[in-house]
Amino acid sequence: MTQTPHPTGRWPVRIGINPISWSNDDLPSLGGDTPLETALREGAAIGYQGFELGNKFPREPQALRAKLAEFGVACVSGWYSGQLAEGTLDDELKRCDAHMRKLQAQGCGVVVYGEVAGSIQGRIDMPLGKRPRFVSDAQWQGYARRLDAFGAHLRQTYGLRLAYHHHMGAYVESPEDVDRLMAQTTDNVGLLFDTGHAYFGATRNGAPADPVAQLSRHVHRVVHVHCKDVRAPLIGAACNDGWSFLNAVLAGAFTVPGDGCIDFEAVLRVLHDAGYAGWLVVEAEQDPAVAPPYVYAKKGYDTLAGIVRRIEAAAEEAA
Repeated sequence: MTQTPHPTGRWPVRIGINPISWSNDDLPSLGGDTPLETALREGAAIGYQGFELGNKFPREPQALRAKLAEFGVACVSGWYSGQLAEGTLDDELKRCDAHMRKLQAQGCGVVVYGEVAGSIQGRIDMPLGKRPRFVSDAQWQGYARRLDAFGAHLRQTYGLRLAYHHHMGAYVESPEDVDRLMAQTTDNVGLLFDTGHAYFGATRNGAPADPVAQLSRHVHRVVHVHCKDVRAPLIGAACNDGWSFLNAVLAGAFTVPGDGCIDFEAVLRVLHDAGYAGWLVVEAEQDPAVAPPYVYAKKGYDTLAGIVRRIEAAAEEAA
């Protein structure tokens, strides 16, 4: 994604949402009985322009397109469970085709690459301190080479950018991990910057919990953004008491923009000033029985939309 400063006040970003606010694929007990149509109807009514995919969406490309069109929303992207940390490039190329063609058919520009090899993010009984790590320079270099080649393949074959999702409980979790991955890859590997995982990953690994500083270091590699807020006391407890990722979710460590401690005004200004043009996706793992999805989804949308309007107004005034 080419990023250049915007010459006019209009900022070409769109606000989307992940269906995890209504139902959680990793914890089916959270909203498992909520129909997909409820999420799509409520999200569209709030003003969201698109949805990331989840397990309840149709698998077949034409059926997926029809379902999204029924509610007047776009397909933002979809999670892809990658295994390049421990697998081969050839296996990944064979495994990815159906998913990538589905995203291509929806007109998506990016695919969310989540590294699941060795990951403990779905293990409710596993403390985050047990996450996998690369233990040698050779392992890092091999991973970077495979990712780079995979990203190049996605661009050439499907017109999709690889958006690498740094994630708690996975190989790339800490700010140092992200720094190293960006240093060892080319722009075939774009960055999905997740504000909540940036804060949590820094806190758990003894680094300053400063998502704005982390974003600023790599903003020109950012091709996708997940806007997730955090409740700092619960993040601290998760780190100090050795919680699993899913137990942190259940405790309420994450929330929507405007309901936690992250400065989204500063985050979005960094993105704007760097020329980011893409999706801003509200993605906050919460228990819908505790955090009513419509109420929280609207709060997240209103927070981001208000900031975007203020940034646009300031840019128009300065033009």
